Amino acid sequence: MMVPLAIAGLVQRPSLWLFLEVVVFAAFYVRATIGFGSGLIAVALLSLSFPVKEVVPVVLLLDLLGSVLLGAYDFREMQWGELSWLIPGSLAGLAAGAVILVHTDAQSLTRFLGLFILAYVVYALVARPDRAAQIARPWALPLGVFGGIIGSLYGGGGPPLVAYLQMRHLDKRAFRATFQAIALTDNIARGGLYIAFGLLTWPLTVVFAAMAPAAALGLYLGNHLHMRINQRTFLHATLAVLAAVGIKYLI
Repeated sequence: MMVPLAIAGLVQRPSLWLFLEVVVFAAFYVRATIGFGSGLIAVALLSLSFPVKEVVPVVLLLDLLGSVLLGAYDFREMQWGELSWLIPGSLAGLAAGAVILVHTDAQSLTRFLGLFILAYVVYALVARPDRAAQIARPWALPLGVFGGIIGSLYGGGGPPLVAYLQMRHLDKRAFRATFQAIALTDNIARGGLYIAFGLLTWPLTVVFAAMAPAAALGLYLGNHLHMRINQRTFLHATLAVLAAVGIKYLI
C-alpha cells in the first residue's frame, strides 16, 4: 500500500521516515562520488513505498540541490567546450521526448535503451575505459539529444551523457563538473514543466526541505570519497552504475 509523501503522515510512521532519509542519503552519496545516479536510485527505491507521481517531483528538487552544490564546488573544472554542444542537444531532446511521451508508449522504448547502455558497458570493459576510443566533440549534439529524450521519458537522461563524457576522456573532476551543468539545465526545464502541470505542490516542497539535510550530508561525505579514489576506480564505478541502469530498463 502506497503512503502519501506528507510530513504529518511520515511523522506517524517512523520506519518510513527513516527509510526515506536513508535512501536519500545513499542516493546523494553515490551522486557526489561518481557524479550521477541519485535520481535513478532514489526514484527506484522510494517508489516501492510512495506514489511515483509524488516521488519524482521531490527527487527532482533534491537533484536540483545536488546539481547546484556540486556545480558550484567544481565550477572551475567545467568543460565549457563540451557544454556548448551538449546543452542545446539536451534541450532539443527534452522537447522531442515530450512529444514522444504524448504520442507513443514510452514503456516500449525501454528495452532499446537498456540494450544501448549494456552494449556501451561491454564495449568500455573490453576496450578498458581508460583506453577506449576518443570520440569527436560534435558527437555531443546527437548524444545530448538522446539524453534529453530519455530525460523526458524516464526522468533522467544520464546514460548517453555519461557515455559521451567517458569517451571524451575527461578526468573524474571534470567529468563530474560538466555533468552537473547538464543536469542543472535538465532540472530547471523539468521543474518548470512540473509546476505548469501541477505536479510540484507546496506539500511536496515541504518534504523536499525536510530531506535536504540528508541529501547534503550524502553529498558532503561522497565528495570526500570522490577526492580519494583513483581515476580507474572512478571509471569502473560509473560503468557499474550504468550496468545496473541497463538491467533495470531491460526487466
